[in-house]
Amino acid sequence: MLEVQPKDSRGYFMLPQAPEDVGYYVYGTPEQGAGQYAHPALMTVLFFVERAWQAIDRRKFGIGNISLSGGGKFKPHDTHKDGLQVDVRPLRKDGAHVRVDYFQAGYDKEATARLIGLFRAHPAVMKVNFNDLSIPGVLPLKDHDNHFHVAIRASVT
Repeated sequence: MLEVQPKDSRGYFMLPQAPEDVGYYVYGTPEQGAGQYAHPALMTVLFFVERAWQAIDRRKFGIGNISLSGGGKFKPHDTHKDGLQVDVRPLRKDGAHVRVDYFQAGYDKEATARLIGLFRAHPAVMKVNFNDLSIPGVLPLKDHDNHFHVAIRASVT
């Protein structure tokens, strides 16, 4: 049988790396998706947000680390073991696919707030950590100046 998308021992799929006409791009370590294995519930959230984002903005948002194949320790993270957390870059005013800190001139606070709002609107999302505390609903976390961290629950009750 032809494997369309790499799958790990948990049955989690790697986030598609370069599909045409989507609203996201990928980044992170290790490269080539090796750190982007997601629980099916997280894939659902990511695709929900990606579709909603495309309807309001032409720029792509960056999806980073999720979990390693098979789970387990993902240095330097204390989380990202179970495929239920994802790192996402804030938007840049120029739309470039590179990092930006929330206090730098190229940071687009309004667009980032809209993107975070889309994540927060999904019922599976438990929390969003980001150090731009002027954005409603985010919680601070060390080393989260250039990306935000989304944590979800596996099932919505």
